[in-house]
Amino acid sequence: QVQLAESGGGLVQPGGSLRLRCVVSGILRLPNTMGWYRQAPGKQRELVATMTGNSATNYADSVKGRFAISRVLDNAGYTVYLQMDTLKPDDTAVYYCHVNIVRNDYWGQGTQVTVSS
Repeated sequence: QVQLAESGGGLVQPGGSLRLRCVVSGILRLPNTMGWYRQAPGKQRELVATMTGNSATNYADSVKGRFAISRVLDNAGYTVYLQMDTLKPDDTAVYYCHVNIVRNDYWGQGTQVTVSS
């Protein structure tokens, strides 16, 4: 059974940094894509950053130059990180980890990121 476990959200002041982590377990192959989406109150879920199996990355224009996605394989499984720097109040949202494996989509439970002074 595929499971996604997110961590790292929280409250941070504008200009600060956070690092989100998502451990993906229950898979036997590298996902087609791994990434992060976010949903702010009253808005649709949107792509933040993704990484393909061959490590190609894609970022939302609003986060380019401030966020960085990375991936490692360790004893826990495949782990995808989202390093978020120079955070802005507009980055406030619930952030969801996502993986696509063999045409199946899996989502994490979400982690809240709040950017406020």
